[in-house]
Amino acid sequence: MTTAVSLDRDDLPGLLAAVVLVNAVGSAPAALGGPGSAWFRSLAKPAIYPPPWLFGVVWPVLFTLLGVALYLIWRADDPGRRLALGLFVAQMVCNVAWTPVFFRAQNLALALVVIGALLALAVPMGVVFRRVDRTAGLLVVPYLLWVAFAAVLNYRLLALN
Repeated sequence: MTTAVSLDRDDLPGLLAAVVLVNAVGSAPAALGGPGSAWFRSLAKPAIYPPPWLFGVVWPVLFTLLGVALYLIWRADDPGRRLALGLFVAQMVCNVAWTPVFFRAQNLALALVVIGALLALAVPMGVVFRRVDRTAGLLVVPYLLWVAFAAVLNYRLLALN
């Protein structure tokens, strides 16, 4: 594991670009549909379903943390950097794919497969991020916890409906 990359004022444009990029990519699928649809509102919700407003708060925070972590990895001079970036891209593909599968295709079972793949990629991404840059690894922990919770929520929605 390398030490954390120190950041200074010169890093601000790149850091902001990474945060904006991750937020833009992560939130783009919401334009295809979301929890406001009649179909979703009609689903039976499990007891663990949080207040709907929470999703609109949590995801931008998580995407911002991921953007900072991504920038730290991008800047790192470490042989694990390429693997970390590849895992990041792969898990983001699954993250972006989940929303249209769940809300647009209304396929709870396939969405569970997608979020399972997301977790299967995000966990090793977190491990590799930590090996490359300790701070980056810590920044992805809330994301991993939320995705795990979202997978359980997806499963419970499937089981109830």
